[in-house]
Amino acid sequence: MNTEPMTTTPSPSRNGADLIIDARDLHKTYRSEDVVVQALRGVSLAVPRGEMVAIMGPSGCGKTTLLNSMSGLDTIDQGLILINGEDINEMSDNKRTEFRAKQMGFVFQFYNLLPVLSSVENVELPLLVSGTKSSEARKRALEALDLVHLRDWAKHKPAQLSGGQRQRVTIARALVNNPAIVWGDEPTGDLDTQNASEIMQLITDLNRKHRQTFVIVTHAPEIAALCHRIVHMKDGQIVREEVPAGAATAGAPA
Repeated sequence: MNTEPMTTTPSPSRNGADLIIDARDLHKTYRSEDVVVQALRGVSLAVPRGEMVAIMGPSGCGKTTLLNSMSGLDTIDQGLILINGEDINEMSDNKRTEFRAKQMGFVFQFYNLLPVLSSVENVELPLLVSGTKSSEARKRALEALDLVHLRDWAKHKPAQLSGGQRQRVTIARALVNNPAIVWGDEPTGDLDTQNASEIMQLITDLNRKHRQTFVIVTHAPEIAALCHRIVHMKDGQIVREEVPAGAATAGAPA
């Protein structure tokens, strides 16, 4: 399996860093009847290629809105978002969907696996939807399951898997296109302590070995401590950043 993240146009740099994510002055307001919520209030975040970043903060502080905006799942009212040097807000909806399929993977708290499909069928589905031949999609899906140590469970359906195994299938699905960026929204939030630890060990290994960028929203300090950098948010703004003790150099291979 080709594990090198794909690139497109040359990405920007800031202070010599090769930036895969460059978000500047993001604003996002939600309006519902008489309720107005300023979810993002001038947020800027630069992420070098290969970095693992945790985003933390209280519920409602804008963490998921920031992740959804940077990944193109949601739009912004104001600001600039460059992913691999490309302005995703200037793309049409179809172009943005295609860009996400090629450049990004997603791991959410709830697995979003189709219960009628086996593990390998769930993993290959994004490839089939994007037009990959079935034989090639199956080959790559099995390789992705190898990466998460679930090749022997390829024919099992989600109901036959543990929570940790289901999340591994989700990670395999996120990786099957060899994305440059993997977004995680509480990826261990539905797991017990042991499974959460195993999933984060897997994520850190993938980051270290394949230099894929991970941006992870989490409430768990022990999860954030495994990242290269922790970004703290409050009331729609980034209020501080920190580097956990013992954090490895971002993107450095093992």
